[in-house]
Amino acid sequence: MSILVDQNTRLIVQGITGREGSFHTEQMLEYGTKVVAGVTPGKGGQEVHGVPVFNTVREAVEATGANASIIFVPAKFTAQSAYEAMDADLPLVMTIAEHVPVQDMMGVYHTSLKKRCRVIGPNSFGIISPGKAKAGFMAHRIFTPGNVGIMSRSATNCYETVFMLSREGIGQSTCVGNGGDAIPGSVFADILPLMNKDDETKAIIIIGEIGGGEEETAAVYIKDNVKKPVVALIAGKNAPRGRSMGHAGAIIGADGSGSAEKKEEVLREAGVHIAESTVDIVEIIKKLGV
Repeated sequence: MSILVDQNTRLIVQGITGREGSFHTEQMLEYGTKVVAGVTPGKGGQEVHGVPVFNTVREAVEATGANASIIFVPAKFTAQSAYEAMDADLPLVMTIAEHVPVQDMMGVYHTSLKKRCRVIGPNSFGIISPGKAKAGFMAHRIFTPGNVGIMSRSATNCYETVFMLSREGIGQSTCVGNGGDAIPGSVFADILPLMNKDDETKAIIIIGEIGGGEEETAAVYIKDNVKKPVVALIAGKNAPRGRSMGHAGAIIGADGSGSAEKKEEVLREAGVHIAESTVDIVEIIKKLGV
């Protein structure tokens, strides 16, 4: 199976005529993803790598039957683009830009609940189901088909883990970049039910970070619902309190809230295997014999 993206995904690229949108459209097409349309206001009628460009998302959906969108536009335009995609009734919208204004993302998040649209990101590398489809900018050559599902707030830590898994002959079912901004469209607890139900996914890896409460919320779901083995890494153990480290959401409060130690504690209580490094993730997965 796999989750969220596969051979049936018909993808729109919003911002396809820009440098990043054009480059990654070409990469996604080469991987075999069905990129059926692009959207850039005022540039309808053009083509990018053979993909037709439309002025609006609704026009693109009506003409192509698209069922997902990925947004390659600057942070200040991300919310507007996400609203347009949701207004066109797309069930999946992925946002790439980092540092989307918090107030903008709060509006997108609450609108997505009303529209029943799954938003991934912002500050996400996208989603890949190896061998089937990718929607994002990940280096797809390091991914291999298999049965380990991964969700991550950090692109770099995810890539490093995937590279080492693939080198050991351990493939992945789906890898989701939840994103590292302060207000994500989908947290771990939103993606966990999908991986839990996916027959192809035999083990789940969570790559978290300091800051926020995503990992604690995930622990509650895991404890009550997940029977598959779960391995978690929390990055940022040595970060000083009160200072954002890298991602906008990676900050420990002055009272210690959002610390790696607290996250590991609640995950361990939920039966999750705690890894100390990306290398350790791979060693644990190997021992589990997945």
